[in-house]
Amino acid sequence: MAIAKAKSWWEPRLAFRGLAFAGLCFAMAACNEIGPLAVTSDGSVTNTQSGAVPGENPRDVKYFASDEPMRLGRQRFQEGNFGLAERYFQDAVEKAPKDVEGWIGLAASYDRLGRFDLADRAYVSAVKLVGRTTQILNNEGYSNMLRGNLKAARAKFNEALRRDPDNLTVANNLVLLDSSSKYISRAGE
Repeated sequence: MAIAKAKSWWEPRLAFRGLAFAGLCFAMAACNEIGPLAVTSDGSVTNTQSGAVPGENPRDVKYFASDEPMRLGRQRFQEGNFGLAERYFQDAVEKAPKDVEGWIGLAASYDRLGRFDLADRAYVSAVKLVGRTTQILNNEGYSNMLRGNLKAARAKFNEALRRDPDNLTVANNLVLLDSSSKYISRAGE
């Protein structure tokens, strides 16, 4: 009699497991037919295989492979964790080699890590994509300032100011450079 009770108690559990497994298989089969889906930044759903959002132009790309590493790279850089920022920016430029912002972030991370040789390479890659922009010139000037090459830094900042005379970031960096020059001249006396 005890065996019969155990058997009746066990059978519903097996039936439930069987139903759960069948439901899971059905859900997985449905996913394979639809394809992998992703939610875009505006909350709509897109098929990641085609990149299209239902009812929109399929050439309208909502997600780039480098978006998440770029976000994390910027976040880690702002936190002052330049080693992790470098890793994320490196991942971003590997996924999207034409992403100028990724190259500039990578170069700035290398600057902060003191890897100026690698920073120079990243700046060259950025310049190849968009030319000598004010932002790149400013960053190269700051890189030279970090290296202690104040004449080269001043030349980059001045070139950036000629291109964009109202740029406050470049103007502030020139003030910082002047402060550095005064400190270095006092220390050398």
